Amino acid sequence: MATVERPLRKDAERNRQRILDAAAELFTERGLGVTLNDIAHHADVGVGTVYRRFPDKDQLIDALFEDRLVRFAELAEESLADPDPWQGFVGFLEKGFELQARDKALKQLLFATPQGCARVEGVRERVLPIVEALVRRAQQAGALRSDAAAGDIPVIQWMLGAIVDHAGATNPELWRRYLELILAALRAEPTRPARLQVPPLEPEDLDAVMQAEAVQAGGRPRGRQLN
Repeated sequence: MATVERPLRKDAERNRQRILDAAAELFTERGLGVTLNDIAHHADVGVGTVYRRFPDKDQLIDALFEDRLVRFAELAEESLADPDPWQGFVGFLEKGFELQARDKALKQLLFATPQGCARVEGVRERVLPIVEALVRRAQQAGALRSDAAAGDIPVIQWMLGAIVDHAGATNPELWRRYLELILAALRAEPTRPARLQVPPLEPEDLDAVMQAEAVQAGGRPRGRQLN
């Protein structure tokens, strides 16, 4: 007979969430090299509490990723329930990327561990059918261009993710400007474009972003490329 995992007591669930939140913050700040002891200290719980719940860091990482995946799947389902097919599609992209932009630990979990490919596959199996339904519904409503595909969504996320990675410290909302431009291109019928809500980078901000990128890549700071 299969065993059923008992729900955690409220205090145990609170501690579990504190541990996961602390791990996400430290992974974002310092990478996956942090220890369970570091996480316990940051969460302000006993080291034994962490080890009882997560005997090793891989189990904690798996739990953290599952927590993020559940949130993302719930967001996709909420978007599919929106009565307006276009707004459901747009809401999924906007809210999904808000989650992604806030939670930089997610990128660490996906791409910085040997289990990353398996985790990506898990996301695809769980979320892709919902994304396909969002795309199909918006196309059937005549709102989304017919040659768009669910496979375009992760590419859009990678593109906008690069903006957050390189320009987020200078303008954390910059990704919204380019999401607006992408959404305008995805519409089935051109509409009179609204004014973009987020301004572009000023030349001096662009210089700062380019220099920071060069330093991060191990190169020498670059001056302005365009006069």
